Amino acid sequence: MDLHQKDILTKVTRYNLIRSGRMIYIDIHQKIQGHLAGEYIAVPNLVNIVASPEHQGAGDDEKSALADCLKKIKGLNIEDLFPSARPPAGPVKNA
Repeated sequence: MDLHQKDILTKVTRYNLIRSGRMIYIDIHQKIQGHLAGEYIAVPNLVNIVASPEHQGAGDDEKSALADCLKKIKGLNIEDLFPSARPPAGPVKNA
């Protein structure tokens, strides 16, 4: 394939997870080229918002990556999976 050396190319399979009446996607990325955490990576997402890395799964095949991801997000609310747009709470600094 005619790709740049550091390019990452994956083949994607998509699952839908409906939790508490809300839907998210879980995309399974099969590595074609490049460096990933495993041969397969399961990534919860809302199309343009990707879950934090600690909620993503990895495995040697599609089934194990999905199982790893589902184990990591079990019991969590959907909003807990994604990075917050708000700045972290902390002391107010005077300029």
